[in-house]
Amino acid sequence: MSENTAIAEGYAKAWMARDLDAAMAYVAADVVLEAPAGRFEGADAYRGFLERFLGLMTSAEITAVYGGEDGAAVHYVTATHPVPVSRGSDRLLIRDGLIREVVTIFDRLPFDQVKRAAGRD
Repeated sequence: MSENTAIAEGYAKAWMARDLDAAMAYVAADVVLEAPAGRFEGADAYRGFLERFLGLMTSAEITAVYGGEDGAAVHYVTATHPVPVSRGSDRLLIRDGLIREVVTIFDRLPFDQVKRAAGRD
């Protein structure tokens, strides 16, 4: 397992276990997150994003981790209160042993359908 793969897997396992302190130990102070919910800059903003997501999450499982020279990708399945199955991926840019950038991709359609059904377009 490459160093970047180990960092990505350790980070993902930490947030999936709801251990934010352990997850944030992998993250640089100036981390940038690009997600369907928007752009978040800095460790405090990123931690806030994770806290909100973990408030919805009921379970999570890693399905694959791939590492490369500049970073890694983590694929996973989560269950949340509104959506029972959601597949997602995080592309992580890693430098000097810390996650510097995260690009999160997941299918928003099931979440939008739940909002529409509840009358919250």
